[in-house]
Amino acid sequence: MIRSSFSITSLCLLSSLATAQQQPTAPAEPQGKVIFHRSEDPADQTPQTNAAVKLARTPETTVAAISNAERSAIAFTSRDLDLHIAPATSRLEARVRFAVRNTSGKPLSRLTLQLSSTLQWDSIAAAAPLHFTQHTIATDADHTGEATEALVILPQPLAPDATLTLTALYSGTIPASAKRLTLIGAPPEQATRTDWDQISPDAVALRGFGNVLWYPVSAPQLFLGDGRRLFEQIGLSRQSEEQSTLRARLTIEYIGEPPVDAFLNNRRQPLDHVTEEPNALVADSHGVATTDFAASPIGFRTPSLFITWHPTKPTENQLLSTISERPEAIAPYAAASDNVAPLLRGWLGAAPLQPLTLLDHPGQPFEDDSLLVLPMTATDARQVSSAMTHSLTHAWFRSSLPWLNEGVPQFMALLQSEATDGRDRSLAELRQLINPLTLIEPEPSGPIQKAQNRNDDASASAQPRVMPWDPRILPGPPESYSSSSSSSSSSSTTEAPLPPPSTLPPPAGDAGQSLLTAHDEIYYRAKAAAVLVMLRSITGDPALKQTLQQYRDYARKATATKPEDPRTFQRLLEENSHKDLAWLFDDWVYNDRGLADLSITSVTPRSLVNTAGKPASWLVAVEIANAGNVNVEVPVTVRSGTLTTTERVRIAPRSTTSTRIVFGGVPEEVILNDGTVPETTAPMHRKQIQTP
Repeated sequence: MIRSSFSITSLCLLSSLATAQQQPTAPAEPQGKVIFHRSEDPADQTPQTNAAVKLARTPETTVAAISNAERSAIAFTSRDLDLHIAPATSRLEARVRFAVRNTSGKPLSRLTLQLSSTLQWDSIAAAAPLHFTQHTIATDADHTGEATEALVILPQPLAPDATLTLTALYSGTIPASAKRLTLIGAPPEQATRTDWDQISPDAVALRGFGNVLWYPVSAPQLFLGDGRRLFEQIGLSRQSEEQSTLRARLTIEYIGEPPVDAFLNNRRQPLDHVTEEPNALVADSHGVATTDFAASPIGFRTPSLFITWHPTKPTENQLLSTISERPEAIAPYAAASDNVAPLLRGWLGAAPLQPLTLLDHPGQPFEDDSLLVLPMTATDARQVSSAMTHSLTHAWFRSSLPWLNEGVPQFMALLQSEATDGRDRSLAELRQLINPLTLIEPEPSGPIQKAQNRNDDASASAQPRVMPWDPRILPGPPESYSSSSSSSSSSSTTEAPLPPPSTLPPPAGDAGQSLLTAHDEIYYRAKAAAVLVMLRSITGDPALKQTLQQYRDYARKATATKPEDPRTFQRLLEENSHKDLAWLFDDWVYNDRGLADLSITSVTPRSLVNTAGKPASWLVAVEIANAGNVNVEVPVTVRSGTLTTTERVRIAPRSTTSTRIVFGGVPEEVILNDGTVPETTAPMHRKQIQTP
């Protein structure tokens, strides 16, 4: 649990730029230091930073003229934070040096920068102090439902694609708040369980953009009532800042038990302590705890910060590292990790890359790769098996490609469900994942081609299908690419690599999101898991297991100068399965052409001539149609009671094809799809067979 016992204290951050915005001759670079200031007088418990400074407010007419396009015109390329935290007073004071890039197509004469509404901007400077005003805007990007926005006037316009480095001071408190949820009618208890970010004597728990703005951002006004817009913007923020770097130096003033660790973006650092009175009783002792997180890319996440007051304790199986003041709460989670470990070892490798850290904390669970913050209230391992499978997969497997980093854990959770509750249960869970996707994927369009013989179709599908060139996905001239350009037979070192996902802009309009460019978890988690289920049904378990283990080792060696090549997963799977999978990766991974839309057009049974001494058999001709815009390979099954015969059939977009299945009995039913191919409608199609 994140907790401690504090009496009232204060932290003072003194700055020579406290009045910089009103004094043009002040020094350009904000300077500050931390000192202790303790008083027994409750009236003297407020930090003195800018106490006498009245900061300029933005005129209402000016605020009204700021557009969301202007708020979306910059991207952060780095942040260097010096954070001073006083849990006893919920106080945060910070100095931040950050770089922003103009991502718009025109010069910018001013910038908008936002923080939580309980914080204020104290000073902002570049090469010289900058004039700025600040105001409050409504936005659900912060748990208070509002943000403090600074409007910064630049001495000269920032050109498109140009970068500017700024230094700022900001301060205030971050108390618990569920205001944005209660304003839309959420019950207070439920709202508090969802929005639990705060600095308090009991917890320092700060999730980033979309929860609490504890670091500078620049984003449009967003509201929970606007459908998925807030969550889409969170995804876009993660995508745009994947390569942005973050450094943080922490200073935490404490009384009583000292804090033990800090977790920043799933990186753990122990805290060093300096005690002001070493001989005092623990309850009366006070001091500062410090640590320094070196600069590193943020990755596909929003920054999060947690301070813990209990040491991490590994479980006996070494799979978990737990932080809780209740040792009895750990047992069900350790048992669940024992239960799911054999599955993960079989699919992903002998051991995890690192233990999964469980942080006991009330409220809605939060996951950041191998850090899981949750209320550890389970009493039985079975209650948490699925969640533990998902989270432990993050400890076992890691990729910089979100569709693999999030899709593989979701896929493993489906496999665990299949192992414990059966295949039907797993397919039902897959369908629940896919249901939201059917509402937002691109609609099929174009005429359906005339039906053709299965043999003709097989020969046609073996030919390379030239895809419409998309410069976001495949760099270089269009004539140099075809649907088989990334198959194992043409994946030489001379092939141009795909650009990293962070450089790929999201598709425009209703074009959907390819898995490489996806910023919405419906795509990079749900659809990604569905694609892995399809690949499993096509290639088989051994090939996919081998590929996941090889890719895990490959991804571990990736660096900033040599990142993961998005084609590598396809290449490895083709080599291990001895199958050409370019058609699937083209339609389902590298592009988004929607989902399949399958149907049974006709079924024609014909009795075969009996062979002496053998029962009669039937030849069942099945014609199927695909009204979708994607290639699929789908199982077609003829059934009679418990007797079944299945063949897999490849069917091109907007076309029909036929197959003939020899069935050793009197056929009763044809089943198209078994739930493993995502469709816009039903996941399975049945047609009764009328035999003569």
